[in-house]
Amino acid sequence: MPIAQIMLFGFAITNEINNVTIAVFDKSKDAETQKIINKIGASSYFISNETITNENQIEGIFKKGKVKAVLVFETDFIKNLQTLKQAKVQVITDATDPNVASTISNYINAILQNYTREINKNNNPRHQIQTQTQLYYNPELKSVFTFVPGVMTIILMLVSAMMTSISITREKELGTMEVLLVSPIKPFQVIIGKVFPYIFLSIINAAIILLLGFFVFGMPVEGNLFLLAFESILFITTALSLGILISTVSNSQQTAMMLSLMGLMLPVIILSGFIFPISSMPLPLQIISNIIPAKWFIIIIKAILLKGATLNVIWKETLILIGMTVFFLVISIKKYKIRLE
Repeated sequence: MPIAQIMLFGFAITNEINNVTIAVFDKSKDAETQKIINKIGASSYFISNETITNENQIEGIFKKGKVKAVLVFETDFIKNLQTLKQAKVQVITDATDPNVASTISNYINAILQNYTREINKNNNPRHQIQTQTQLYYNPELKSVFTFVPGVMTIILMLVSAMMTSISITREKELGTMEVLLVSPIKPFQVIIGKVFPYIFLSIINAAIILLLGFFVFGMPVEGNLFLLAFESILFITTALSLGILISTVSNSQQTAMMLSLMGLMLPVIILSGFIFPISSMPLPLQIISNIIPAKWFIIIIKAILLKGATLNVIWKETLILIGMTVFFLVISIKKYKIRLE
């Protein structure tokens, strides 16, 4: 565990950004704007392989979640730079994560300032590139808009998984689980009976967090409430199925609690994208993050609450959670069948 912790904290915890995907809306399409795009793309901070052709595409590309910023060059950029000695660049960022949005804006400004110094070496009067920043979804950069979805995810994951695993493992320790398993009741019926109360408990927890976020902290709810409820119940089911799986490999409540707390808390906090951007992590950790259910739920809930996303935007993440739930349940039920044999 100390080795796992130091590796996670050492590589994953960083305030820097790397390999952030940005899109470019180049109204000018001249040699100068291309030089700036190449300079930004050449840095390790950004990947500028996305292009858009009109302003109506900006919100749509943000809702998909892959692009974190859009760089907009004004019409006649090079002409304004040569004749008026100044030109404008607009930086539009997805501020659902305010810290990342601020960092992206600062990094782009620094690159543009560096570029300005390069072109002004032999120019007098000096050229100026003015940067205008626009923030989508969270213009006031309220950190609570990030923490409400993150805290909800952590609580649902830990409560659902930990309470379920401990509940089933306690039955093993007391010997009553063996009685249930040799009875006419099927394994899946035993499992459903044990987790059913925690479904309601988790739904109540989710509702309380959302109500507090909305009424106390002003958390917006832009999306459909029924879709939000469906996705929350789906994630709760995923967490519960993971708790069932933990219980199948645990022989004591202490073991189940350790696996739930240490095996889930660190990955949920560090590798879910809740606090630290996943794109800035080393590639192995980015790959590992894909098996963390919390990562996909945070993407879903932020998209619904802040962006008003519909199912046609978050269908991929929804299918991943459904697949994880089925996978965990199938393995758990098979393991219980093996015990019956």
